[in-house]
Amino acid sequence: MPFGNKPKPDDRSDNVEKLQEMIQNTIENMERAEETMALSDSDETRRQVEEKNERRRESIEAMREEVRDEARANGQITE
Repeated sequence: MPFGNKPKPDDRSDNVEKLQEMIQNTIENMERAEETMALSDSDETRRQVEEKNERRRESIEAMREEVRDEARANGQITE
């Protein structure tokens, strides 16, 4: 491997924190989108917001599962 191209070691120590922050940001985005939808007269805008927020809910659930997996891997929880 050429000098300077050494891969970084896999540091997963703060993955749970990063995932939790991503979840919070996604929830905030959903709330803002809901506010936009409430102010819109457009059925198309409402439909798009509803679809996007459904995808966001799915992403949040996947991130929460990843938080659980990371916490288990770090010995923070046992099940």
